[in-house]
Amino acid sequence: MKKILFVLVSAIACKALQAQDPHFSQFFSSPMTLNPAYTGKFDGTFRVAGNYRNQWPTINNAYRTATASVDFGILQNNIPIFDTWGIGIMAMNDQSADKILNNNYIALSTAYHKTLDENGFHTIGVGFQGTYANKRLDITRAKFEDMLRADGFTGTTAEDFSNNTRNVVIDYFDMNAGVLYSGSTNENNNFYLGVSSYHVNRPRESFMGGNYTLNSRLTVHGGGYFPVAYNTTFHTSFIHQRQAGATETVLGGAFDFNLSEDEDLAAHLYVGGWYRFKDAFIPYVGIEFAGIRIGYSYDINSSSLSTASNRRGGNEISLIYIKKPSDPSRKKLNCPKF
Repeated sequence: MKKILFVLVSAIACKALQAQDPHFSQFFSSPMTLNPAYTGKFDGTFRVAGNYRNQWPTINNAYRTATASVDFGILQNNIPIFDTWGIGIMAMNDQSADKILNNNYIALSTAYHKTLDENGFHTIGVGFQGTYANKRLDITRAKFEDMLRADGFTGTTAEDFSNNTRNVVIDYFDMNAGVLYSGSTNENNNFYLGVSSYHVNRPRESFMGGNYTLNSRLTVHGGGYFPVAYNTTFHTSFIHQRQAGATETVLGGAFDFNLSEDEDLAAHLYVGGWYRFKDAFIPYVGIEFAGIRIGYSYDINSSSLSTASNRRGGNEISLIYIKKPSDPSRKKLNCPKF
């Protein structure tokens, strides 16, 4: 095929050559895409999470990614008191190049977290996730050089789509796995470290009849939180992941200001930022109340793409709701938060 001219697809081609999965700057608010071992690891009855990212908004509809997930514990009365067995389901939609490439995923995951001490301060969890992927390549939405006229891409292309390459759909089954350690020295702090591997089974993925194998993605992530002043806690986290020849490292943190003395009416303000090395600064602000945490971040591009993007990397919003246990006497579980 002839070269797709508009800058949008050029930018996407650069990413595609590195075979990167969709990702979020607020990785700490997207548990099911970060590590299957996060399933069920929270202090509550169930957790609902949602994420939306619009990357490179100055390049028309370059990347748009959205997820929704729910996970919860099961058989709590049949396993040791501080152990947790969780199951969850996640749906994700990822659109590239103004919907030329439209990816849909639905995943089922489970994880078991085993306590390592009598107080439940230290746990180790192992999780697995199965994913069904459906991908559609719609070349009818692409623009080619022979379509260019004085008033824009208003002409028709001479490209030959007789071999049913105009609109191609593929699907496959994928497997992911992960391990997560979580620890605490008391009920007021937490620290954790996790490792996950996505595309363990290396599924085949090709739109044009080739034999391309999807590269595995290895992720190492960690963080923690600890009090730093009266009614103030500092949360920090990092992620480093590698897929094929592409790597990503993000590091940062946020201050948590408790705005209410009443624990039943607690409200928290989060202010901070993360940095994606050689790519972007990521200011972050969030608010939490009634079990709901809403976060907003904006990537300020600092890489070689900053001229084309006007230093605008992407808008991102996240939402997490955790239903608190109905039993007020139940001992609090120390779990990762950022």
